Amino acid sequence: MSFGILSLLPPVLAIVLALVTRNVIPALFCGVWLGATMLAGGNPAAGLYNSFGDFIIPSVGDEWSVTVLIYCGLFGVLIGVLQRTGGAQAIARAISARVASRRGAQGATLGLGVLIFFEDYFNALTVGSVMRPISDRLKVSREKLAYIVDSTSAPMCLLGPVSTWVVFVMGLIGTQLTAMEIDGSEYLIYLSSIPLNFYAWLALGMIVYIVVTQHDFGPMARAEERAKTTGAVMADGAQPPSGHEAEEMSPVPEATARKRNMLVPIAVLVGMIPPLFLWTGNFPENDLVTAVGEADGGQSILIATLVAVAVGLTMGMTQKLFDFREAMDIVVDGIKSMTLVYIILTLAWSIGSVTSELGTADYLVTLAQANISPSVVPVLLFLIGALVAFTTGTSYGTFAILIPIAMPVAVAMDLPLGLAIAAVLSGGIFGDHCSPISDTTILSSAGSSCDHIDHVRTQLPYAITAGVSGILAFFIAGLSGSALVGGVCGILTLVVIAQVLRYFWRAPGDRSSAQQG
Repeated sequence: MSFGILSLLPPVLAIVLALVTRNVIPALFCGVWLGATMLAGGNPAAGLYNSFGDFIIPSVGDEWSVTVLIYCGLFGVLIGVLQRTGGAQAIARAISARVASRRGAQGATLGLGVLIFFEDYFNALTVGSVMRPISDRLKVSREKLAYIVDSTSAPMCLLGPVSTWVVFVMGLIGTQLTAMEIDGSEYLIYLSSIPLNFYAWLALGMIVYIVVTQHDFGPMARAEERAKTTGAVMADGAQPPSGHEAEEMSPVPEATARKRNMLVPIAVLVGMIPPLFLWTGNFPENDLVTAVGEADGGQSILIATLVAVAVGLTMGMTQKLFDFREAMDIVVDGIKSMTLVYIILTLAWSIGSVTSELGTADYLVTLAQANISPSVVPVLLFLIGALVAFTTGTSYGTFAILIPIAMPVAVAMDLPLGLAIAAVLSGGIFGDHCSPISDTTILSSAGSSCDHIDHVRTQLPYAITAGVSGILAFFIAGLSGSALVGGVCGILTLVVIAQVLRYFWRAPGDRSSAQQG
């Protein structure tokens, strides 16, 4: 049975409810329920029963889904291990000993944020809390610290080879590949999106530009001028958050915090993935390219993460940071920490199955082919993703709603899957960076101990600069078919916009100094 335009109702309802309620879980569930009700002939009671019997339960019970859920849990455990052993804290301490200037403090914050690429919450809280004393000593405003922390945490989770975000997105990609009956490695497809994730790259590029040139503009320029001239790292009346998130990041005693406690588990994690890919791809019976293409990406990352967890726990116990009983508590707490991810993933898989049964993707493909130029599709995906993420405050929910729509449209319009996926990912991060209700934005304020509204207000012009540049980059890439051309245009646009805004929107003291010079 073909539902035509009515097949759009479940995902549209999910988007609208997500925007209204600012909570993606009930929005996704209502979308599943509506779709199941439509398939049940309009009977809502039967639709509720079928939501679980035909969609939610089968989605959780699928072999691929279980693999994703297990390695998501293991990632949660790994984050807990790294936090308890104090590796990142030791690295930050080593960095601080070599920092002697405002530019150096900002650059060190960027460097530590890039290094902790495997989890956004851990990144935001760790980098902010350990770099705050250094930046305060060197008169860097809390607003600037929070901006650097926020603008490295989410982008690095999507640009790094392995992270909690990577496994989440891989779960969405893998399910959609199965639904579309397309052969391929979900991990390799994800890797192909990394160089095309223009906003993530431009957000990092924006930080590099600001740190190197020290050419701030807008409210950030006034905050930095205040910190430099008066030593006040926060504005008068600022109310930095002091919630439980910051308290949970209590530092490990310096005598027991060692750099190797983070570097060794992460090296194990990243280093094991290539050989596991070759092994699961039946190398050397298959040649290198064939083996990588046929590799079981999910199980490879699962095993690599399990070994990294075991190594981290063993190091912690041998250093007497915790005993075996406490190690098991870390394991349980780490799995619990991923509960929200489990729920969103399950509902995302379920609404994907519902829309597949309704023929939503087929209808969208037909509509797109008739009315939309392929070069505009990445821009539209970016803008819709930004809107959903801005109003809901969650990139995860944005990815869950849009990736099942973006991938079929990309295949039908002969666009690279990596480009369509990257547009959704970029839009989600951009919306997150602009949203005052984003979890990573809130945690960046907490970790940096910066007034949350001050953080959002000072970061917004920088995020919009990178966002506008990203829109142009996606349009040029879609038009030319070249990621390189799109990326170069985005970088040039970012520099031009930043220079213009700095000229017209600098701090009063900065303007006076420039005129006197």
